[in-house]
Formats: sequence, structure tokens, C-alpha cells
Amino acid sequence: MLELKNVFKTFNAGTVNERIALQGVDLHLKEGEFVTVIGGNGAGKSTMLNCVAGVHSVEMGQIIVDGVDVTHLPEYRRAKYIGRVFQDPMMGTAATMQIEENLALAARRGKLRGLKAGISKAERENYREQLKILGLGLENRLTAKVGLLSGGQRQALTLLMATLRQPKLLLLDEHTAALDPKTAAKVLEVTERIVSANNLTTMMITHNMRDAIAYGNRLIMMHNGRIVVDVSGEEKKQLTVEQLLDLFSKASGSDEVNDKMLLS
Repeated sequence: MLELKNVFKTFNAGTVNERIALQGVDLHLKEGEFVTVIGGNGAGKSTMLNCVAGVHSVEMGQIIVDGVDVTHLPEYRRAKYIGRVFQDPMMGTAATMQIEENLALAARRGKLRGLKAGISKAERENYREQLKILGLGLENRLTAKVGLLSGGQRQALTLLMATLRQPKLLLLDEHTAALDPKTAAKVLEVTERIVSANNLTTMMITHNMRDAIAYGNRLIMMHNGRIVVDVSGEEKKQLTVEQLLDLFSKASGSDEVNDKMLLS
């Protein structure tokens, strides 16, 4: 469902601030695979995700989504393949619009727009059923402005919007980092439920090593723009944080793990 072939990305090339963010990244995600991505600051996690989404162009390599080479497609052209949830709960929704209006926008993504009435009775019932999945009581607040929701409610709604049309690939960019631990745990629970129910191919970036181990069926760790650890199946299920750190140390030749990962 996703292939990265020898992908390189450099920022500020040819200047004193030049930084090589990705160094020949190769990655292959099968359909339905849920991959957690972990690494220190500057490891290349968000850069890789942004290159897949089309936010950043790459100097070398290929990015293929469901057999389609999207390497040179702009971000808006990739939107029909990709759903995305950002770290900031404010980014994925329109605050001044109602919950049902936000869902309608997500449901109509990529479709031709006409002049018929905005939201039909059947659509409204469908949105109500979809919102029940979140377990947050939002199905009874369809006409509430999204700006009135808490950060956790808004992030859960963003997740639902990103998956409403079942994208080929779901990208989660530290989507619980701005939430308190209890709310983050709830959003992660909802994430796993939606991903599992729809068999979505998913890439989730996190700084929390326990979450990286607990969620998904595959884990990769990045360091200096490269993938240095890649575990899946039973090996991943049996991992502990200490074993993960040991794997990182052996694969990268470095004991350097940043404080954010350890504190998480």
C-alpha cells in the first residue's frame, strides 16, 4: 500500500544550514499494516511523513501509494489517497462550523459539488452512527460548533473525518502529543478501533515508546534520517522499553536517545 524507495531529503541545500533529513529511506507497508514510528528529535520521522503527504518534495527516490507513483504529485493531488491527523487538534477541523458540517466536508472530499441541500436526513443519521463509535456523546451534539469542543473531542472528530472515506493510507503525526495522558489514552483507543474496523494501512509517529510497542503490528525506529530498527509480529509483541533501547543502541551504534522519548 506504501513504498518508499531510496528516498533522500535535504533542507537548505548548498548553504551553511544544510541538513540531510532523510538518507536513502526504504520502506514497504502492506495493506492493513499499522506501523508505529519512533525516534529522537531530528531523526527524520515527521520529514518522512511530510514527504509521503506531499508537504515536502524529495531530491531522489520514489513514493508509491497503492501502486500509484505520487513522488511528483502536489499535496492536494495526493489527498484522495491519504487521510491525516495532525499534532495540533486545531488543524484538522473548521472551528466556526458545526460538527455535522465538518463531517459533511470530509464526506464530500474529492467529489463534485452541486446546488442541492447541504446535509440530507440520511447523511445526518449516518454521521450520528459514526460518532457513536467515538464513545464521547458527540452524536447528540451534531449542531454544536467544533470550536466549543475539548482538545480530545476535537482530535477524535478529526480522526473520524480523516477516515470517513477510508483512505488508502492514514498518517498520524504525534496526534496525541498535545493531549493530557487520560485523553491521549482515549484517543489512542479510538484510533485502534477505527483502524482495525476498516483494516486501514496506518503510519503513526509517536515519542512514547510504550505506545509504540502497545499499538500496531509493526514498529520502526529512525536515527539520523535512516530506519535503524524494524520489528513486527511476535517479536514486537514481546518487546519491552529496555529491549527497544538496546535494539536502538546496537543498530545505530549510539546510546543517544533524547529526553522526550525517555520521559514519554
